[in-house]
Amino acid sequence: MVVNVILLLGLLGGYLLVMPTMTYFYLQKRWYVASSLERGFMYFLVFFFFPSLLLLSPFLNFRPQPRKI
Repeated sequence: MVVNVILLLGLLGGYLLVMPTMTYFYLQKRWYVASSLERGFMYFLVFFFFPSLLLLSPFLNFRPQPRKI
């Protein structure tokens, strides 16, 4: 019984905190330079982790980077 609870908490923590955080940093790094296949993979990740990305949504910032003149 205890093992099941630990396993469930680990999976829940991975789904709600770990994977969305990794997805966020991946999206932030590759958003403007991704190919079309990679962009499709990004959309899949956002769709798959949508409930947990809502927890991180106040911190998401995909504004364009300032241009260098």
